[in-house]
Order: sequence, then structure tokens, then C-alpha cells
Amino acid sequence: RFPQHGHYVPQKFADNRIISSKYTVWNFVPKNLFEQFRRVANFYFLIIFLVQLMIDTPTSPITSGLPLFFVITVTAIKQGYEDWLRHKADNEVNGAPVYVVRSGGLVKTRSKNIRVGDIVRVAKDETFPVDLVLLSSDRVDGSCHVTTASLDGETNLKTHVAVPETAVLQSVANLDKLVAVIECQQPEADLYRYHLFWTPWKIFVNEVPLGPESLLLRGARLKNTKEIFGVAVYTGMETKMALNYKSKSQKRSAVEKSMNSFLIIYLIILLFEAILSTILKYAWQAEEKWDEPWYNGKTEHERNSSKVIFISDFLAFLVLYNFIIPISLYVTVEMQKFLGSFFIGWDLDLYHEETNQRAQVNTSDLNEELGQVEYVFTDKTGTLTENEMQFRECSINGIKYQEVNGKLTPEGFSEDSPDGNMHKLFLKAVCLCHTVQINADQTDGADGPWHANGIASPLEYYASSPDEKALVEAASRYKLLHVLEFDPNRRRMSVIVEREKLLFTKGAESSILPRSKSGEIDKTRVHVDEFALKGLRTLCVAYRRFTPEEYQEIGKRLHEARTALQQREERLADVFNFIERDLELLGATGVEDKLQEKVQETIEALRLAGIKVWVLTGDKHETAVSVSLSCGHFHRTMNILELVQHKSDSTCAEQLRQLARRIKEDHVIQHGLVVDGTSLSLALREHEKLFMEVCKNCSAVLCCRMAPLQKAKVVRLLKTSPEKPITLAIGDGANDVSMIQEAHVGIGIMGKEGRQAVRNSDYAIARFKFLSKLLFVHGHFYYIRIATLVQYFFYKNVCFITPQFLYQFFCLFSQQTLYDSVYLTLYNICFTSLPVLIYSLFEQHVHPHVLQSKPVLYRDISKNAHLGYKPFLYWTILGFFHAFIFFYGSYLLMGEDTSLLGNGQGNLLKLSLFQMALETHFWTWINHFVTWGSIVFYFIFSLFYGGIIWPFLHTQDMYFVFVQLLSSGSAWFAIILIVVACLFLDVVKKVLYRHLQPTSTEKAQVMLCFYIQLHQYVKECIC
Repeated sequence: RFPQHGHYVPQKFADNRIISSKYTVWNFVPKNLFEQFRRVANFYFLIIFLVQLMIDTPTSPITSGLPLFFVITVTAIKQGYEDWLRHKADNEVNGAPVYVVRSGGLVKTRSKNIRVGDIVRVAKDETFPVDLVLLSSDRVDGSCHVTTASLDGETNLKTHVAVPETAVLQSVANLDKLVAVIECQQPEADLYRYHLFWTPWKIFVNEVPLGPESLLLRGARLKNTKEIFGVAVYTGMETKMALNYKSKSQKRSAVEKSMNSFLIIYLIILLFEAILSTILKYAWQAEEKWDEPWYNGKTEHERNSSKVIFISDFLAFLVLYNFIIPISLYVTVEMQKFLGSFFIGWDLDLYHEETNQRAQVNTSDLNEELGQVEYVFTDKTGTLTENEMQFRECSINGIKYQEVNGKLTPEGFSEDSPDGNMHKLFLKAVCLCHTVQINADQTDGADGPWHANGIASPLEYYASSPDEKALVEAASRYKLLHVLEFDPNRRRMSVIVEREKLLFTKGAESSILPRSKSGEIDKTRVHVDEFALKGLRTLCVAYRRFTPEEYQEIGKRLHEARTALQQREERLADVFNFIERDLELLGATGVEDKLQEKVQETIEALRLAGIKVWVLTGDKHETAVSVSLSCGHFHRTMNILELVQHKSDSTCAEQLRQLARRIKEDHVIQHGLVVDGTSLSLALREHEKLFMEVCKNCSAVLCCRMAPLQKAKVVRLLKTSPEKPITLAIGDGANDVSMIQEAHVGIGIMGKEGRQAVRNSDYAIARFKFLSKLLFVHGHFYYIRIATLVQYFFYKNVCFITPQFLYQFFCLFSQQTLYDSVYLTLYNICFTSLPVLIYSLFEQHVHPHVLQSKPVLYRDISKNAHLGYKPFLYWTILGFFHAFIFFYGSYLLMGEDTSLLGNGQGNLLKLSLFQMALETHFWTWINHFVTWGSIVFYFIFSLFYGGIIWPFLHTQDMYFVFVQLLSSGSAWFAIILIVVACLFLDVVKKVLYRHLQPTSTEKAQVMLCFYIQLHQYVKECIC
């Protein structure tokens, strides 16, 4: 409730509706049209259409207008459908039921009706509908536990606490009487800043300061707490979750870039043909001996306005030849990508039965990019490993122990060796220094996690990290006085327990050992290195005992820092550093994280495919190297180079120069490079070129102790190098999001660290092993399909329009069209569109099993091999060649039989379809249906179009032409002869290249045919 007078100033706050959709009913048409006409091809055809409307052109405006309308309509329907799905998802969220405190009671309403200042009740396992300030919970201290996996990917259980002044308000009646003013900063999108830095929040109940521990973010989920009450402070699109709905930067595939380059080349060809035709027309008219025929003579007005007529003629030729630009290419490519993406989700080989998860496509625009990957950047924990921790070993007071059947067995001692005081302190530290919460499935009336028969109910652990959970489960009632939370700068956490006034601290060895003044430091350091070499994740544990005076001073300092209104985070950091010093080392722990299934085989397959794998991890050096060796990233015979623990530019540069020399001297040996985060920062500061030279000469690179932004920086560094390689990043956690978004292709693993990586990825898979089929099979197929599709479109259009250009030499450049306007309009839309679309969805030039079992075939399509300028030039020359054969073949064969004059579009249609059939390796009934069906449709349409007088058509130039054509034997002979002549040389070229210079893919095709024939022969012999 807002106060009637005083502090409150009425403001207009956002409502609680979440809007992820792009369009509304009112702005869909203008906004969608604006976006579509930003495309060069669409805008070009719009200009051509307007030119046809304004001047007298040889073809009807319908020839450009109808295909343009078709492309715009299909694209608008696709985008409208996708936006409708977003509207549907928004309505589900906005219409979710919630309970708010109003008029002394709980009122059920919809989420979208919540306003700033409403008090909302949230029950266990529900998500918070708005950003709330916690007022009270069902617990006396006003605490609750929250998971933010849907926000930042962290599965840890975070503790939030209400201020004491409102924690006692646990009834609806008391909350309804609450009058307060909340002063808060402007909405901010940064999630991590709130978790890492404290900002001044105020609630004026005797001016009690609030910290982020009292803020509950929308999208987080309430755990291990029956219910809480909170007041809405940020709603709708001002919540942190909504502010993080930033649109990802548009990723463009190499195929799309090639397509745009080809489009520009064809525009240049178009302009050249139009200019040449205009110049030749006026050059011919300038010759006095060539008198104009009476039917093509100029009027007086035309003779007196030659400049205007010149421009008009140029535009007329531009319109006449404009079909050399394939307008339907974009919509066909979009449909191919959209429909083709379903095959990834339907692939049962990418289905993980244990978790019931299928592969997921978030961005269909990058399907073909899966076939062009040159570098893979992968996280380690949860991506190469299972992210399931099991306690294996520990070091206590310089003695190493192993876990055997639930017991700690010391090396060199019997199982019954007594534990001393240090051992008890160590186990006590492991049991207490954590943020694990326990939840029991309690029955009604049960008191605590025990049933009436005394049997313990199942316990559910919520941990800040899987390491903690594994340690607590292995160690399994002290009251904690203070918790010094973990943060990545300190890299440790601490607790202060009540009875002995003890501080227990745990963290990375780099943050604990330098602060320890006593204990078996040297022995423990050796044991930590041994644990790391076995691939175990390590933590060091230490403690400190306080005198009563020290404890009072610590309590006072902590209270002052936590209640500070300014520079709170800096003060807390200083106090934490003051407390966590002069430690006595207790020991270290080693926790195992198992490798995922078939990780080694997948990495080896990637290497055979010519793909370099880089592992980017936050783990310590020894652990990361051990896992790299065990997963096959590093070979045992590989020469491991190191660039670690450098603290100055000079030493880092000198080490880089030494590594470069070693690589040149030992060029035969394979090298692997290990670099840590600190050295990486130095290397990228002034020695970027030298560092990249060393990395590119290494077969495998391992980067350890990496921060999330460093991961993205490494990906960007390689992505923007002169070679411009195609990169792929794969990870499972929120710390991998930055590199996933930075890479050309981002893949999220559906792991145990939330869904943030999956939501921000282009593709999502359940296991790392699925990457091989995603690249070697789906990526290979998608690239081959779309490469053929794009070049075939340009081929059939140049083949279709070039005869129109050649015809002008025979009609004195009078802009007479060779084709009927209806055929010009339907050529790309109806007659030739479906066969190439079906080809681009179903083509399999090699069996999927062969592609996956022979990763080396992936090299045949690398570096855009099938869509470079060489194959593009081949298809373009082929189109011109077929056009010349068609035109001059028809001209020479015509003689006195004028029926061949009406056979132009028919010959070209059949030629285009037969060329598509020649490219097809994998025939299904759908391919047969659309290929031969398109020819049949052409015949049926021509018979109806030319055989009937249609009252709504002004002219029918093709009336009865097709009937006469089909009755001519010479026409049928010409069709067969011209089509065979066009395809003959292409067939000869394919046969010669297959026998003289076969690719690895073509060899695999021959071997597959041999095995099939051998299998059939053996089967017949047995029968």
C-alpha cells in the first residue's frame, strides 16, 4: 500500500505483461513489409514492378508483380506463424494464476494484472511472477531458498532473507496493514552484478537498508520453503529476466554471404546485357542503310526526345532480362531451412532415452554451417564430463585417504586407524562449510524428516555446487553464526560456527594455501597435484580459531559492512579478507567427475574430419591436462607445450618466442598447447599475432582457469583472424553463454547447470557424442543440398533468360519477348520450384552410416568447397552453354517448321528438370512425383491455357499453339535432340572426373555400391 502523503509521488509503472513477440495485429503488415523490402532482391523486383507500371515495357507488370507477391506472402505467413507461437507462449505466461493480498485477504488473479506495490504470495516450487522484495516467509527468521537456473544457469540454492521488521508479518491481515515506501534504482539487466555487488536498496520502515539478499527475481523458483510474501518492485518488461531478452546478434552463414555475392554478380550481368542491348539498338538505328520497317518506325515525338527514350529503352531491357535474378531463391532457401530443421529433432540417433531429450533447433538459418566447422571450442565440466561428482580421495594433516566402501582408508595404515583432532576438525569443516540445504518429503503431521515408524524419509539435497553435494553426502548440528559467501574474486567461502567460535574456509588451492600459516602445507600441495593428475576436482580446507575479543570485532565489522548504504561491496571484501587470514591448513579433497560416454571417440572423429578442438575450462591446470589426456584431446605421444603462470609481458613474450622456435624445429611431432587465463590476458595484450601463430601450429589447445568473457574473447580472436575459419562453441552452463553467442554456431548441452546455455544456443543436444552425427551427417547433407539449390537457381534462370537476350539480335532489339507472360510468371513459381525444394530436403548422396563412420569425408566440403567461385562459375557457364544450344539448336532445326517457335519454354523447362534429375542421387517417391509431375503439370496447364479462349484475358498469343506443337513429330524430335545435346557434355564431364579425379565422397559411393552388390550376391548364393 502506498502512503497517502509524504514520500510517494505517483508514477507510471510498467504492467506485468511479458512481450516477446515481434508484431501486433495492427503493425504486422507495415512492419513486415518494411523488413522484407530491406532485402536487395525484394526491393529490386519492387522497383522493376513499378517501372513496368509507369512505362511501356515488353512484359506485363504481372510477370514481376505476381512472383513478388508470392514471395512476400509466403515469407509473411512463415514469420506470422512464428510470431503467433511467441504470442501463444506470452499468453500462457501472462495468464498464469497468482495470489495477491487485497482488502485483507488473498485474491486470485492473473500474472499480467500484478502492479508495482502489490503484495504477492508464492508457494513452494512456484516461479516468481515479478521482481519481489521479500517481506516474510513461513520461517521465523524470514528466510527462503531459491534456485535461479532459468536466469543464470546456476543450480545452486541461494538463501534470501527478509529484514526483521517485516519478517514477523506472516499473516495476510498484518501484511495488508503494512505502509511503506520502497526506494530503488532504475531497472538494470545485469544479473551477475546483483549477485556479485550489493547496491543500496531502501525500505523506509525506520529506514532499514535492503541488500540483494532480499530481492527475488522473476523466473527464479522457490525451493525448500512452504510460502513467502513479497512486494512487487519491478514488473513486466522492467524485470531483470525481461531486460535480458536481448536479441542475439544475427548470425549469417557462409552460404548466405556467397548467395549475396552471386546476386551482385548477376546484377552486373543484367546491367551489362541491358546497356549492351540499348547501345546496339541505337547503333543499328544510326545506320542510314538499315531503314526501319514500317511497323517499327519512330513517331515525331520519339525522334524529338531521344534522351528520354534512351532511358526508357534501357529500363525496358532491364525489365525484359530481369528474370535472370531468381526472386524465388530467398523464399525457397527459407522454406528449405525451416522444413529441413525438423529432421534434426526427428533423428532418433540424437535422442537421449535416459533424460527423454531430443535435439533442439533454435536457429534454422545455420543448418548448412554445421557442414563448414573448422574449430570446436568446448567446455569441460558438464560437456565432456557428466557433472556428477563422487568423493574419491582426501588429504588430512598431510596423510592421504581413499574412500573405500563408505570408509576413509589411509595410505599405509589399516582401516581402523584412529582419527586425531585434526581429522575431526577436517570432517567438521566439510560438514559445515557449505550452503547445502536438505529437504525431506514430509507427510502431513510428520515432525522433521522422520516418519512415525522411525524410518528416515528420502532426503533431497540442494547444493551451491555439485562438489559440495558430493562432500556432504560423503561426510554426513552446529548453528552457523555467519556465512561468508563464495565469489569468483576470492574463490573461497567460509562459515563461522557458534560453539567454538571457529572459522572454516574452503576454496581453490591458489586462494587457501597462500593464506595458511601452519599445517602440512607442502605435503598437502603435493597431494593436491596428485589428485589433479588423476583428473579429480580439488578443494583445500582450513580453519581459524577466534578469541572472544576477535570474534566481537569481526561481528561488529561484518554488521557495519552489511548495513552500509554506500560502497557496501568494497567494505565486505575488505572485511572478508581481514577474517580469512592466518589460517591453519586442515587438508584437501578430491572429487571425481566422470567422462561422458564416447567422448574420446567423438574427439578423435573430429580430428580425422580436419576439425581442431580447443578445450576452454575454469579448472586448474593439472586437472584440465589430466582430463584432456583421458578424453583423447591430448595424445600420450603429443609434445605438450605450456604457457602458464606468467605475470609480465616480457616473460610471456619470451616464452611465446621459445614455443614458436620449438614448433618449427620439431615440425614432424604433434604439439599440444596449455595456456592459463592470466598468461592468455598477457598474450592477447601485445603479442596476439605471435600467440595465434603458435596456436594454429598446435593440433590441440587447452585453456584453463578461464573466465566466461575470456572464453568469448578467444573465440572472437580466432573467428576474426585473416583465414576467417568457421567456429563452433559447445557448453552447458551460464558461463558458456558468451562463447556460444560469439561463435558462428553455438550448441548448448542439456545438462545439469540449468537451461541458459540451451536457450542462447543455435542448437541443443543432450550429450557431447551427438556432435559427430550433427556435423558429419546433418551438416554434410544440409551443405550439399543448399549449395546445389543456390547454384541450380542461378543456372536455370540464366538458362531461361539468355535466349531472350539472344533473340534481340534477331528482332532488331525491338524488345520483343520470346516467352508468353504467363510462362515468365510461372516458370520459377510453379514449373521448377518443387523439384529443387524436395531435392534440398531429401537428397543423400552418401548413406548416413558411411558419413558418420568415415569422418574424413567431411574434408570434401570444408572451406565452402561446393559454393565457391569455381563451382559457381561452372554452373553459370553451364547455364549459358545450355541456353546457346537451346536457342541456336531450335533456330537451326526450325527450317520451315514454325511450330518450333512455340517450343521455347517447354524445352527449357524439361532441360532444367532433367538437369535436376541428373544431380539427384537419392530418389524417393516424392522426388519422382514432383519431378515428372512438374512436366505433366506443364503439359496439362499449356493445353488448358492455349486450348480454350478465356474471356478475362485481353490477348491470347498462345491460343492453339501448344496443340499444334504436340501434333508435330519434328517438335518431339527437337525436344529429345536438344535436351540430350545439352546434358551430354555434362554427363561426360561427371564420368571423366569420377574416374580420373574422384573425391573421397565419390570413392565412398563406389565402395557402398560394391558392398551392396556383394551382399545381394551372397544372399542369392545362400538361397
